[in-house]
Amino acid sequence: MPSSSVVLVDAHDTAIGVEEKLRAHTLGNLHRAVSVFAFDASGALILQQRALSKYHSGGLWSNTACTHPVVDEPVLHAADRAVYEEMGVRMALRAAFRFRYRTAVPPNLIEHEYDHVFVGTMREPPRPAADEVKAWRAVMPNVVGQEISTQPEAFSAWFRIALPLYQRWRDRADRWSNPFFETS
Repeated sequence: MPSSSVVLVDAHDTAIGVEEKLRAHTLGNLHRAVSVFAFDASGALILQQRALSKYHSGGLWSNTACTHPVVDEPVLHAADRAVYEEMGVRMALRAAFRFRYRTAVPPNLIEHEYDHVFVGTMREPPRPAADEVKAWRAVMPNVVGQEISTQPEAFSAWFRIALPLYQRWRDRADRWSNPFFETS
């Protein structure tokens, strides 16, 4: 399957087909995605500013890395691949939580994803790929939350949804259970 395709899924993340990536985002087809929240040793979240050349959300700040798994690719492998391809580092990742969301993405696309979120600690500074990442920064999660509340347009649509879910997951006593969170 070419990397320009996504795995279509049902509401329970069961694969039901494959679609060209841009078409899936135009039609709003539910598809599998992966997001990574990487932290530095101080607990600051590593954010990336998406490259301006991205097919959507270029120039917006977002979580450390994200991608769409290819057919039969385990989500953990896709997360590892995204961190390396986008941020130029290898790191240990753990599954954190999953969520499903649907939101408009300017100018005329729809993100409708079943997103698997992974967390980890970066032991070395990022070496981002210029075609993926314009800039990066490390910032404490509560500060990012404040920035999102005052400047939501500076952040990707999915990150605005995922960050509060990350904070909810982080505060759980059984946080390594990889729960599924409904979004409204």
